[in-house]
Parts: sequence; structure tokens; C-alpha cells
Amino acid sequence: MTAVDALTLEEKASLGGGASFWQTSEVPGVPSVVMTDGPHGVRHQGAAGDHLGFGASDPATCFPPAVGLAQSWDRELVERVGAALADEAQAAGVGVLLGPGINIKRDPRCGRNFEYFSEDPLLTGTLGAAWVRGLQSGGVGASLKHFAANNAEYDRMRLSSDVDRRPLREIYLRAFERVVRDAQPWTLMCSYNRINGVLASQNPWLLTTVLREEWGFEGAVVSDWGAVADRVAAVAAGLDLQMPGDTFEADAAVVAAVNAGTLEQSAVDRAARVVARTALLARGGKREVTVDVVAHHALAREAAGRSIVLLKNDDDVLPLAATGSIAVIGPFAATPRYQGGGSSHVNPHRVDSPLEQIRAAAPTAEIVHAAGFTTGGSGDTHALQAGAVDAARGADVAVVFLGLADSDESEGFDREDIELPAEQLALVEAVAAVQPRTVVVLSAGGVVRLAPVDAVVPAILGGALLGQAGGGAVADVLFGAMNPSGRVAETVPLRLEDVPSFPHFPGEHLHSRYGEGIYVGYRGYDMRKQDVLYPFGHGLSYTSFAYESLTVSADGDPVIATVRVRNIGKRAGREVVQLYASLPASSVSRAPQELVGFGIIELEPGEAGEVSVRIERRDLAYWHDRLDRWVVEGGSYRIGAGASSRDVRLEQTVEVAGDDVFVPFDLDSTIGEVMANPTAAAALGPAFAPSGHTAGDNALGMDVAKVMASIPLGRAVKSFGGGGEDALQRIQALLDTINSEAGRS
Repeated sequence: MTAVDALTLEEKASLGGGASFWQTSEVPGVPSVVMTDGPHGVRHQGAAGDHLGFGASDPATCFPPAVGLAQSWDRELVERVGAALADEAQAAGVGVLLGPGINIKRDPRCGRNFEYFSEDPLLTGTLGAAWVRGLQSGGVGASLKHFAANNAEYDRMRLSSDVDRRPLREIYLRAFERVVRDAQPWTLMCSYNRINGVLASQNPWLLTTVLREEWGFEGAVVSDWGAVADRVAAVAAGLDLQMPGDTFEADAAVVAAVNAGTLEQSAVDRAARVVARTALLARGGKREVTVDVVAHHALAREAAGRSIVLLKNDDDVLPLAATGSIAVIGPFAATPRYQGGGSSHVNPHRVDSPLEQIRAAAPTAEIVHAAGFTTGGSGDTHALQAGAVDAARGADVAVVFLGLADSDESEGFDREDIELPAEQLALVEAVAAVQPRTVVVLSAGGVVRLAPVDAVVPAILGGALLGQAGGGAVADVLFGAMNPSGRVAETVPLRLEDVPSFPHFPGEHLHSRYGEGIYVGYRGYDMRKQDVLYPFGHGLSYTSFAYESLTVSADGDPVIATVRVRNIGKRAGREVVQLYASLPASSVSRAPQELVGFGIIELEPGEAGEVSVRIERRDLAYWHDRLDRWVVEGGSYRIGAGASSRDVRLEQTVEVAGDDVFVPFDLDSTIGEVMANPTAAAALGPAFAPSGHTAGDNALGMDVAKVMASIPLGRAVKSFGGGGEDALQRIQALLDTINSEAGRS
């Protein structure tokens, strides 16, 4: 007998509700567990708390948020960050850290994009699984969120994300599936929104059929704070824990529903069992930990440095010499923007100022700082710009810090555009006009339109948000102490109107129609052959890499792609080798290419090495929406290896055996579908061949066979063949035989 078996119905129901804002309930044999916000730091608030970051929290290391960390493309680094977070959670008495957030970046305007990894489900799922493994290796549970299709903040507690089955599976659920199958997070957090009209917290298809029955999830489903509208309906659907606390009325409603026979006792037992499992895992994982704040800051600096993307470096302006005179411009240089607003807002132990770190890295250089602009719109804009221009004119190089302010992006609302503030664009144009060696360092939690900046400056560093040690990391990259190896995890478009989701985002009248289907991010730009400023996966280095060979082995599952790379530059560096797959002869609509794997290699100047990447069969599959399952289509797949989605250097073709696919025939199947199947065509073809005509006949100015191909069998018999019920029954009997024989083969 387990601890849960001995509990009363009332005690089991109480386990399904929080005891306080951050704690679960305690019953005999089952301890309480403390949960708190993450994912890039431990936002521990003690007994009192809030879910929007308004209240104070204990100091903690602020690692790079997901928007930055994803740009590292580094599984091992992400796992190390997760392990460090586990130590800090242990020291704070936290048993479950609420993260990682892995929703797909469908649109760059989503206010919470800084908490999410990427526009691509494979990159997102791979890094998310690494984060979970790192955290849970330290005895602290993860809470994978926000499940599912939470891709906008607009009206997030009521909005219905209306998504067709194929994009829902291929894009929006795929990363969740990977993390659940590969890392088994202790908990999963359901989102606020509806999916195709049904609240996530009350969605049995999502929480039970898909999550538990298909994917084998063993943990507890936790509500986002305040996401439960009807606790009884939620428990029946598969929700286990309602948060935050003060759920006594909801607990009583669960008991009453069981007693009335409107809620199965087994549902309450399930919820109690998995909540107890989480609490017992947390208790069993408790360790005495003394956090090494200095070591964690060093890890945060390393992670931030690996997350910086060298977007542009014309004429090798970077790295900078640590001598001469440097004009450092912008308020973000002195007071950096390093994290987003809302529930993930961390109270850092310290924050490195880029300006001070630049001074430390170049102690003999003449460093002049000019504000140039303000983030709040106050001050004399003309005078601030003039001062910055004077500083740039008299220096050997100018480093201009641009970006979005805290008030521009946060949980709870979406951005209306992707523009940098006008005063910042005017400033960088004026500075570049007098200083040809101008470097821009960008800080933002979401993609911004960089075309005006790219047009006037020779060098750009994409910093995203880098956490508390980002200032030191920026200095490391600027002066070449670290060779940049980051890659963008989200396409940078030329303009907002080019974004595939632009016509549909964020929604209206309580609905958001995902009209772009599977063509999200680079998939959409590639399908439309749309020019972009910086493609998915792009990132430069202070050295150069040659891709010398690609071999692909398809002897089994997985396919193994091996890429030989050589460092042909003069500096040691890291290359992120990306593998993309395409099936030109596919019978279904597909993106021109999809990321199917990636690996990192570090090479000294002149050194060559190999990167072997596993391409799993599941990552070649598409969702067959008629069969409602994954299908690998057989054929000649083109595997490309390169430095970005639009810089594929080598290609090979590999034959992949397909899955058996048979869609059962019925009276609504068309004549064309029947004739495309040899067995069905032999049995039914004579009955539906156009009388007196052959394929290609141009009767009445039309190809008769092509016209008839789109007619369903039942209507062909009743409307055009003059048949009655007997004829329909004979056709149906033939179909049953064909379907039965196909099922046995």
C-alpha cells in the first residue's frame, strides 16, 4: 500500500490544490513541496508572493534567459546551467523550478518570446531536454511550460489558438513531445489559453490522450497560476494540481462531484498519486548545498559569451584593439538590459556593466561614454545625439548599445511592431556618418527590424538578453578574449510584413487563427523564397571554416551524417554545424528544408575534425492528418550540411524506407483516390471508367477522367450512375474487402 492509498477522499482532493501561493499541500505521508519561478534564475519569494514579478525575491544568479541561451546551440552548456540552477534551488529550499518555457516563436511580437528558445521545434526540444536533465540531475524538478500553443500574450486567459492538426503536431507540440520522451520532467504546466476552443486546463485530448497515453508522461500536470476555471472538469481532463493556493472551495467541489457520481474516483486518485510522486521526488533529492556565487557568475559569463551572435563584421572591424580611443555610446552600456519582465524576473546577486567591463578589458585605452539617448523619452534628444556624435568623431572606434527597454516587452502584453525606437535609429545613423568604424551591440528579448542599422554600420553583435554577466561577456567578445560562436535561433526579417504569421497575429474576437500552418519561421520564408536580413542559424566568427566532406549512412535508424570541417583562419574557434533535410519528390506539402540535427566542433587554426550528427527517423516524419499519426515518407532525402539555413555548403542524397500507409476507402473516397491504388483500381475501375472515353479525352472542352477523379464514389453511383441502395451496398462490400486485405498485408 502506498501513502496515497491510505488517504481519505478529502485528503486526496486537497493534494490537488495548493496550500499557499508557492507551496503544495501536505497530508499524512506526503510532504509539501515549494515551487517557484524560473527558468533563468530562482525567483524565490518566501511565504508571500506574486506571479508577475512585482514583489521582491531573494538574490539569485541571473543566467541568460532562453532567448539568449538558445543562441549558443550548445546542449552541454545548457545542461550545466540547469545543474547550477538546481544548486541554487536546493539552497533556497525549492523542490520544483517552473521552467523551461519551450513555446515556439511563431511571431516576433509575442511579449514572452524572451522566455522561449526558438522558432524551430527540434532546436527548442533539444535544448529544453538538456535544461531539464541538468536541473533534475540535481534533485530539483522541472515544470515544462506552457502546454500548449501559447504563442501570444494578448487576451491569454481567453484566447483560442485555432490550429490545424498537422501544424499543431509538427510545430507546436513537437518540442514538448521530445522533452517528455527524452527527459521526463517531473511536472508539466498547462497554459491559460484554449486550443481549438477548449481550455488547456480542461482538455482531455491534450492532457490525457496525447500527453499520457501517447507520450508516456509520468509526472504531474500543474496549472499555470490562475488557469483553472472549473476544477472538477480539469481533474477529469487530466489536470493534477491547481495553483496557486487557497483552493479549499475547489477541493470541496471535487469531493462533492465524486460523491455525486459526476467525477470518477480514479481521476482524483491519479492526481493525488502524481502530486505525491513529485513531492516525494523532491524530498528524496534534497541536498545540503552552499552556492558558489562566484563560480555561478563565471558560468553565467561563459554562457552569455557563447550566446552572443556576430551578425556582421565587414572589414574585420572586430575584434577591437585594447588601445587607442573608444567611444562607448548608449544608456544600455552603463545600465544594461539583461532580462525580461514578469514572472521570470530575477533579483541578481550582481550585474556587470558593459562600460565598466570594457574599461577593465582595455585599461590603457581612452574610453569616453556618451548617453546618446534615453529609454524613457526624457532629456534633450538633440543635445544627447550631438554629444554622442562628437565623442564618436574624436575616437578610433565607436561602440553603440541599442535595444528595447524593460517597458517595451514583458509577460502580459505583446509588442505592436518590431521597430527600434526612432531616436536610436537617428543616433546610429548620425554616429556612423562621422565614424566609419562603428559597432552596434543589440539588447532585446525579441527580434527587431535591423535593416536600417545593417545599412549604416560595418559590425553588429546580437546580444539578445544575456543575464547578469552579460556586460563581461560583451567585453570578452568585443576584444577577442572569446571568439563568437552564437547562432540566431529566430529569423531576422527585413520587415514585419514578411513574417509568415503577420496577417493572423495576435487574433481577434477571442480567436487566433494559425493560418500559416506548418510554415513558421524559416520554413515560411523558404517556402515563399522570401529575402531575410539574417537567416535562421546565422552567425559569424573571427576565423573561417571550410566544410570539406559530408558522408551519410542510412544503414538503420538513426541516419548518421558526418561532416569534416577545417579551421582555415588564424584564430581558434567553434563552429555550429547544422544539418537540414528535404524531400524534393514528396507527395505532401513540406517546407523546402527542415533542421534535423546539429553539432559543435572546436578547432585550432589549420586543424580539421569531424562532427557526427544523429538524424533520427522521428525527425524525418510528418503528421498524416487523415491517419492521425506520424509517417515517414519513403524516398531520396537530400541532407545538407552548413553554417545556417541559407548557407548550406555540402549535400548528399540518402534513400530512406517509408512507412506503410493505407488510408481506408469508403463511399466518400474519390474516383481518383481509388484509381491511384492498383488493388482498388482493379476491383472498382471498370465500374467508374468514363463510358466511351479514355483518359485525356477532351469532351466538352474538358479532360473527362480528370473531372471524374474528384467525384466521391457514393455520389458517382447515386447522381451520375443511376444506382440505388443496392449499388451502394455492392460498392461498399468491395471496399470492405479491399480495406481488409490491405490491413492484413
